[in-house]
Amino acid sequence: MSESVNQVNSISTTQTTVHEKLDALVQRYQKAENLRPVSEHTRAAFDQANQWLGNWSGDIIIDSCCGVGESTARLGAANSQAKVIGLDKSQARLDKHAHYAGESENYAVFRADVIDFWRLIRQHQWRIQQHYLLYPNPYPKPSQVQKRWHGSAAFADLMAMTPNITVRSNWLVYLLEFAQATKHYGVTGNVQQVSDNEAFTPFERKYLASGQTCWELVCRAEEES
Repeated sequence: MSESVNQVNSISTTQTTVHEKLDALVQRYQKAENLRPVSEHTRAAFDQANQWLGNWSGDIIIDSCCGVGESTARLGAANSQAKVIGLDKSQARLDKHAHYAGESENYAVFRADVIDFWRLIRQHQWRIQQHYLLYPNPYPKPSQVQKRWHGSAAFADLMAMTPNITVRSNWLVYLLEFAQATKHYGVTGNVQQVSDNEAFTPFERKYLASGQTCWELVCRAEEES
């Protein structure tokens, strides 16, 4: 669900508030069982990630849709006490990671379908301390609400991983929807504007440079908020 890094167009949509069908969608998928087969390449990536983790029993941070992996490297450098895993479906994007790579040895990037990888994390009960979703494709047309993470069947697996979720977007409504969806799982979120000097990804730098406003949603379990 990542967009091209070269794309800096602002969001164009007729939807200006939280989608009216969002709550019903979240509740439907919350009760449903996901029977979609896991792709072989993602199962292989999960096995590789397991091997990379080895006997690690500490915190794990997931950076989903990491693109070129700059954010993954930065998260690794900032969280020396954890192992950081970046996931992206595009090998072409991950092939550019060397340009953005950091010196930390506590992170790695893998090509995988995040939807399947989340399911495997849930099945294997990994200890996820934090999950980052930095600039997912917002699918801004009202008819596309079920393609957004919080309006899709994948949301149940996403929420099963950890309540500690950080999402950034250049569309405020996307984050308001995400925050509303997490309430069905006993999670609350706070939204704040991203400062111009806080760019964390190539996406974000381009959005901010083009004059767009970027936003961050930080989610926590209700008892922790």
